[in-house]
Amino acid sequence: MDHSQIEQLFKHHNWLDQLPFQVIQALISVSKLKTLKKGQILHAKGDNADGFYCILKGKIRVSNVNSQGKEMVLTWLESGTWFGEISMFDDLPRTHDAHADDQCHLLMIPKLAFHHLLQEKPHFYPYFIRMLCQRIRVTFNLIDETGGLSLLGQLARRILLLANGLHNTKQNQKNKQIAISQESLAHMINSSRQTVNKLLNELNQKNIVNVDYGTIEIINMQALERLCEI
Repeated sequence: MDHSQIEQLFKHHNWLDQLPFQVIQALISVSKLKTLKKGQILHAKGDNADGFYCILKGKIRVSNVNSQGKEMVLTWLESGTWFGEISMFDDLPRTHDAHADDQCHLLMIPKLAFHHLLQEKPHFYPYFIRMLCQRIRVTFNLIDETGGLSLLGQLARRILLLANGLHNTKQNQKNKQIAISQESLAHMINSSRQTVNKLLNELNQKNIVNVDYGTIEIINMQALERLCEI
């Protein structure tokens, strides 16, 4: 991957495209490539952070394990997604497990190099603080929206979150397919598998999603988004 290709990863991301050109160039200069095999863990919850990442190819599964030992999937992160930046600033451990669902190629900004860059150029700080505040606002909005939704709205919101993969990219895909079990979806919205099955059938009959074994394809993104406004 050459310099211009890496530069495009910054320009197509709403969290990073606001950075001045010289900041982007400085980050590119310290970046490294990292490869994960399918099933390999990138980091576990509680691990010390070694950097933040962009997925060049493949898919990362972000999850936690509940008190019963079951994996609770938060989302899947796909090509073009940046993640892991929060630990660069609060210096606290990782909040979730991250596994490679496929063979993954990642671009990594090492923590030490990033901190060294900010020490040399402290005037870069306000750009990153502004972006972190944007992330917090998005999180608050998600909490507010989900709390006031019906169970169907919560399910729709979760499907959208999984489909978008916490991207913050500028790409707008009308159709998206996710692979997840109905039991996992039930855990995410604190419901039963039977209830989730009933709600998915309702969405299927309205041609909003197409439900197959272990997969959900979004057919009508706008209709799904409208359910999140209820």
